[in-house]
Amino acid sequence: MNFEDYRRHDAVGLAELVARREVSAHELLDAAVARMAEVNPKINAVTMDLTDRARAEAPGHGAFSGVPFLLKDLGAQLKGTPTTGGSRLFAEAVAPADNAITAAYKGAGLSIFGKTNTPEFGLWPFTESEFLGVCRNPWDVSRTPGGSSGGAAAAVAAGIVPAAHASDGGGSIRTPASCCGLFGMKPSRGRVSFAPLGEGWAGASIQHAVTRSVRDSAALLDVVCRPQPGDPYFLSPPERPFAEEAAREPGRLRIAFMTGAMQAPGIDPECAAAVREAARLCESLGHEVEEAVIPGDVAAMQAAAGQVISASIAASLDAFAEQRGRAVEPGEIEGLTMATYRRGSGVKAPDYVRGLSTLHAYARAEARLFENYDVLLLSTLGSPAIPIGWVLETPELIGERLFAFMPNTQAFNNTGQPAMTVPLAPSASGLPIGVQFVARMGAESTLFQLAGQLEQARPWFDRHAPL
Repeated sequence: MNFEDYRRHDAVGLAELVARREVSAHELLDAAVARMAEVNPKINAVTMDLTDRARAEAPGHGAFSGVPFLLKDLGAQLKGTPTTGGSRLFAEAVAPADNAITAAYKGAGLSIFGKTNTPEFGLWPFTESEFLGVCRNPWDVSRTPGGSSGGAAAAVAAGIVPAAHASDGGGSIRTPASCCGLFGMKPSRGRVSFAPLGEGWAGASIQHAVTRSVRDSAALLDVVCRPQPGDPYFLSPPERPFAEEAAREPGRLRIAFMTGAMQAPGIDPECAAAVREAARLCESLGHEVEEAVIPGDVAAMQAAAGQVISASIAASLDAFAEQRGRAVEPGEIEGLTMATYRRGSGVKAPDYVRGLSTLHAYARAEARLFENYDVLLLSTLGSPAIPIGWVLETPELIGERLFAFMPNTQAFNNTGQPAMTVPLAPSASGLPIGVQFVARMGAESTLFQLAGQLEQARPWFDRHAPL
């Protein structure tokens, strides 16, 4: 199978070819590996090559049998391989067993042949790990693919795979999907199990995928939305498979929209224009659309999230230090990560509990909006993909630049609501711009129905990065 034939199909389509014996799993893997060899030296998306292992393992007989797939090097353990989290500290942290999501992927027949780049511990919305190296955007290699699932998004946008595992603790699925012109769904809290690992960042983080098509995202979520015994957060499986929902009409939805930023003074005019155009598109599709104000104390939410995340990082590193018998030292982790660790080490237990209470109060305030609306529409990011190094080049402006780039994603990790980014608009320079839609807790079906409708109205599948 040549690359053009390979790229013509999404993951569901490739699985159908294998099922009909029009192509073999080995031929698909050969196509993926050949594309990786061609483009990965330019973008550094795949940082762990497991091709030999994939060739030696027969794929399972599930919904995605024989489809090549990549795991993010964070959160998804694959037996016998390290999960580095983008850090030299965990370079030798070999997993003793698959975790739940990896087992589900393998059971569905996905052929895992590598792991993708991520910033250290998934902390940043760009992918510039000192250990794994800088990851670049296939649309413009001078710009970031976003983060923390930057390697996953770059690999999909470059055509190495049609879909890849990703995770999202503050926008880490939606940010890179927006930067790379992909579809990115952050599921509701509890939809995907972290078992047997602890919940990421007090439940703010959730795993899923970045994809080129809506149906791939829906079908992959069907594969992994399996609660495990003892999960602290879990949702019952949906009434109908998400793959079926993606093909259903959503009916007339009540959609609120805003063109501004939640955690910054404003957004790039092209991003605001993309929201307005998306609002007009939704209206033309028969939905009721109106501008609205988002409730809740965003500043308090942001401060509380900072406490909870830094304390979670400190707890993880302290556990590792205790296990090995010596403290984590400067030089073993990046400077910014060490600053986060030190901040987290200073968070007292009462402050942590108050932080959680603040996040819960914010979620309750946010939920009031969805008493009147089915969906919220706003920009995914504050701008198209930023130049590599831009956030870090001026240390005193890191916080300001960080939230200027990602002002609208973190809130929905803290509320636990499902949120998706849809690649509806390019910038004047040709960079992708994602538009974000948010629904009530547990209402991924609503988002998949709307996404399927938008995909038909403004197709993006054949819009390829120039790499």
